[in-house]
Amino acid sequence: MDGILYKWTVPDDEDFRRFYFITEDYYDSLVGGKGNRAGFVPYNLSETIQDVLIAYINDEAVACAGLKKYNDSDAEIKRVWVEPAYRGKHIASAMMDMIEGRARDNGFRRTILQTREKMTAAVGLYISRGYCHIDNYPPYDELEGAVCLAKDLY
Repeated sequence: MDGILYKWTVPDDEDFRRFYFITEDYYDSLVGGKGNRAGFVPYNLSETIQDVLIAYINDEAVACAGLKKYNDSDAEIKRVWVEPAYRGKHIASAMMDMIEGRARDNGFRRTILQTREKMTAAVGLYISRGYCHIDNYPPYDELEGAVCLAKDLY
């Protein structure tokens, strides 16, 4: 899609903070309330994400994605979100290209992520990009409902 500006920023960026709260509400709605995902919340705080990417159309923030170090070889992808009105325009794929490139440029060998099976569009996107199901990594190995995927970058 033409006319999209992608901008790297920091986790306290105002647009990213807005997306953080939108995604929190969405994840809560998937599982019937924040209480049903309380174990996940401490591992998904926006301030723990080092690299944030935001997509803009006509100066309006329409999508985000984050990247954080998990260990010396793995970077974890966080908060991939596209506003509903802008879905189907390949914005998430473009952002995944950039996030994976940033991980590779920073010396990571693999990207990992956690999602839920009921997020079928997200799972489909990741699988189409070469992500494979893996054993749940900590802390998600202790949390019911988590699904983990990974992609080798080299």
